[in-house]
Amino acid sequence: MASDQPPPPPPQSAPPPAPTTVFTLGDDLLREIFHRLPSLPSLVRAAFSCHTFLDAVRSSPAFRRQFRATRPPPLLGFFFDPDCPAIPAFVPIRRRSDPDLAAAVRGADFFLTRVPDKEDASPGWVVSDCRDGYVLLRQGCPGELAAYNPLTRALHLIPPTPHEIFDDSQGYAIYLDRFILSSQDGDGTFRVVATCRDESRARAAVFSSESREWQILPWSEPVTPHPGKKYWLKGGTMVNGLVYWIHTNDAYLLVLNTATLQFSQMDLPPCLEGQNYLFRIGEAKDGKLCLVCPVDFDLDVWFWRSDDDGVERWMLDQSFQLESFVESIRCTMEHVELHIVDTINGFVYFSTGETFNSADSPSWFLSLCMETAQVDKLFQKPLDSHVHPYIMAWPPSLEDNKAHPRLQGA
Repeated sequence: MASDQPPPPPPQSAPPPAPTTVFTLGDDLLREIFHRLPSLPSLVRAAFSCHTFLDAVRSSPAFRRQFRATRPPPLLGFFFDPDCPAIPAFVPIRRRSDPDLAAAVRGADFFLTRVPDKEDASPGWVVSDCRDGYVLLRQGCPGELAAYNPLTRALHLIPPTPHEIFDDSQGYAIYLDRFILSSQDGDGTFRVVATCRDESRARAAVFSSESREWQILPWSEPVTPHPGKKYWLKGGTMVNGLVYWIHTNDAYLLVLNTATLQFSQMDLPPCLEGQNYLFRIGEAKDGKLCLVCPVDFDLDVWFWRSDDDGVERWMLDQSFQLESFVESIRCTMEHVELHIVDTINGFVYFSTGETFNSADSPSWFLSLCMETAQVDKLFQKPLDSHVHPYIMAWPPSLEDNKAHPRLQGA
């Protein structure tokens, strides 16, 4: 007898799986993808494309440390101080292999259009320091100061250093240098350290962007031996928060710790005594203190580190032989010499020039990677006495979870 029961319904097919998109990837996988980006500008462009990507970067200090170690902030170009009342000129570094870096240069205000330009001001704006993405500019002496970030277009006008910094000076007193230090908290605050010296001592004044006031610090103890000359210090260099001035005749450095604001002295290799115009203090890749000195067509690199007895001193680390490289460009120069511009994060930036300096002679600006010994030609330009590399800073908005940057399309 046939059953009156209807046949069972056919089995229901499972619903198709939801499509997988980049927004459904976990943070760990996103960061693994970001590790394959070629440079900091590429990471910034990716992170700012949506909140999901930005949160993946912000939520992992370990990722940011690793990315910084393998992709250091890149050199974007050089500022050159003008010879007449004008705005400093900028020469960009062109890397066709990295379109995101080129886009960062195109999108920045390296013409400094937001910096006030007074037609009757003399000698015009000059660069005092380039650090943490800021260009610290000075107009006149002591003059106005301006801190400007060409990438974010953040402008801060700073009152002149008080003349009281020269009070109680012993003899002839002049300004030395001015440096800018951004807060490590990523809150946008910064300090400006201005320094001066008289015939045997040095002094500092500190400006805080929070209080908008200058604090003048006491004079240092007189240096020993007594300099006995009007111009006994060469322009300073800052490395990891310490400022180093080279003595023009004796084998030592005057050092200012910008954290404690205390002065001290530091020996130099005796063989460099009296050769202050040749060598420069700088920063190796790991942040360690180094000293680079051209010797004919070689670059000697010294490091400050402990010897076998545990005593810290300068030790010659390596010598880069550049004679064959110089020979390849000698066709444009008769008498070539090397000039150190700066050493930042393990890269030596230097230029070639005529031994008998001529404003009409073009110079090559070059970089040397101390890790790989690779030398790159950057550009050719007549030699200028004041040259300032501009390094892209790590954007605080990639770290600060309280920041809400304007998101831009990738």
